[in-house]
Amino acid sequence: SSHFGSRLRLRQSTSCIRPRGTHIALGPYRLLAMLSRLRSPLSQGLQSARRASAVRGVTTSNIGGYEVFDHSYDAVVIGAGGAGLRAAAGLVGHGLKTACITKVFPTRSHTVAAQGGINGALANMTEDDWRWHAYDTVKGADWLGDQDAIQHMCRLAPEVILELEAFGLPFSRTPEGKIYQRAFGGQSLKFGKGG
Repeated sequence: SSHFGSRLRLRQSTSCIRPRGTHIALGPYRLLAMLSRLRSPLSQGLQSARRASAVRGVTTSNIGGYEVFDHSYDAVVIGAGGAGLRAAAGLVGHGLKTACITKVFPTRSHTVAAQGGINGALANMTEDDWRWHAYDTVKGADWLGDQDAIQHMCRLAPEVILELEAFGLPFSRTPEGKIYQRAFGGQSLKFGKGG
């Protein structure tokens, strides 16, 4: 079974990029929640694996007339939308050798194309609370969502939005200069009593 820190091999040719071997089967929010708990230095096994791959470097071979480059990574993030890029930045920030693979240029990702915005209880426009955000998210998922992950995501959303702003992500602004917010479908105030 796969686990965090599994080694990955990518085969790259002029026609495709495809992962081989094990992979990290985590959604971006679960991955970020896990990374937020990683405060200690990397385990000895991961450090020795990194040293071994650093010594080996990138290898090449010729297969069917294509030059193939073999790479090793601690983690591979699939998708370069907002969540994918943030997950990749978090992995790199924790010292992991990371690849971020996307089928489109990041400025053409769904995050940019959707133009819908991002949810987080910033309280820039009206009274707001992360617990109301969590309630709406759990309700919107018909109580089938992972409530621990939803609570974690909603509690940290304002901090993450401000972090994205500090990274340079452009947000629409109010005349006072605050990040502009509007209600999306399914959003309410005070645990469904208004909104």
